[in-house]
Amino acid sequence: MQIEQIYTGCLAQGAYYIESQGEVAIIDPLREVQPYLDRVSRDKAKIKYIFETHFHADFVSGHVTLSKESGAPIVFGPNANPSFDTISAVDGQEFKVGAITIVALHTPGHTMESTTYLLRDASGKDHAIFSGDTLFLGDVGRPDLAQKAADITQEDLAGILYDSLRTKIMPLADDVIVYPAHGAGSACGKNMMKETVDTLGNQKKMNYALRADMTKEEFIKEVTDGLAPPPKYFPLNVKMNKEGYEDIADVIDRGTTALSADAFEDAANSLGALVLDVRHQSEFVKGHIPRSIFIGLNGDFAPWVGALIADVKQPILLVTPVGKEEETITRLSRVGFDGTLGYLKDGFDAWVKAQKEIDTITSQTAEEVRSKVDAKEHPVFDVRKDGEFQSEHLTDATHTSLNTLNEHLGVFPKDQTFFVHCAGGYRSVIAASILKSRGIHNLIDIAGGFGALKKAGAEVTDYVCPTTI
Repeated sequence: MQIEQIYTGCLAQGAYYIESQGEVAIIDPLREVQPYLDRVSRDKAKIKYIFETHFHADFVSGHVTLSKESGAPIVFGPNANPSFDTISAVDGQEFKVGAITIVALHTPGHTMESTTYLLRDASGKDHAIFSGDTLFLGDVGRPDLAQKAADITQEDLAGILYDSLRTKIMPLADDVIVYPAHGAGSACGKNMMKETVDTLGNQKKMNYALRADMTKEEFIKEVTDGLAPPPKYFPLNVKMNKEGYEDIADVIDRGTTALSADAFEDAANSLGALVLDVRHQSEFVKGHIPRSIFIGLNGDFAPWVGALIADVKQPILLVTPVGKEEETITRLSRVGFDGTLGYLKDGFDAWVKAQKEIDTITSQTAEEVRSKVDAKEHPVFDVRKDGEFQSEHLTDATHTSLNTLNEHLGVFPKDQTFFVHCAGGYRSVIAASILKSRGIHNLIDIAGGFGALKKAGAEVTDYVCPTTI
């Protein structure tokens, strides 16, 4: 028996490859399925089942394409009812994969179809669970993402999740290994550990949601407390995972259309396409296409695209580092953004050589701005997450978290210079690009962000100021 966790850091997502005696089960695959096909070919094995723990909201799974390419059936738990052929497992149904057995444990709560898969080894011993978004390390799945009927609330779902955990998962032995669908950084939970594999026994000790003396009322309150609004693309990804989607090969083929500077400009003007620049923030600051949006590949690229570009059908034109075109299109497609129309051939240098109009962002170091910040010469806007800001921030800074920036454009002054910063410089350039695309140009990005400001000796406080948004 072989179990491999295939972890994708950008999505904080774990897919699983399980092999026994030449038969393979894949759990929660990524949308690009060729690596799985290559792997079974190399192992001289055959995919027998494709298991889905639920309809994922934060990424488009590869189940539909992988089933088409491999001939293996897709398995969902009860209540799924997708638009394509599947095996709808009943609670407790067993699936043989070589010498091992995989048991479907229906664990609703995160969503009503959520199912945990229990792996029993060749001797019949419980070995591991693949818990999807039902149980994370340090947390459980948020109960507000399900496509639910009008008469069921997130509190109802949290109560159902409490029962699932205590009747299906917590009775399992402490040495059972937990393989979750996500780790720290995912928006599907709020308190995940950085580790991606653990034992159930340790989770019973460390995970607040698995306290033995916890009442259902306490569980509901703690699980639903402090939930940030889910990104707008989540329901659209659920829809794609439930109803099907275009083959990623076709998406990549269309998106890898190389456009000259003139053709790129014509397409941007005539097709209403968003120009997305994915280079490093330091390059974008020095020069970029006017009104383009920066979201760099070197950060949490796909989640930020999903959070800030609300429509997955938005036509997109790419400015990428040379050679990164296909990677960019692939990573966009993982979160359902299939509308890439092409990319700027030879990168931003081609735009400059064609003598097209360029724009820049004023960016200054923490050392350069520290005295101005302390003297309150210009307003300061902090675009970090709520928890980061509440932990520590500049005195009198206004909090405008990047994930809600589009809803709060009105708070930024139109006729007064202001500073914008994040933790290290990535998110503030995203924010600056959005503001400039909306006609707000009187900003100064603080390179290096809060970390550099603190190191430079800027005045900080842990008091949440009244200007928090």
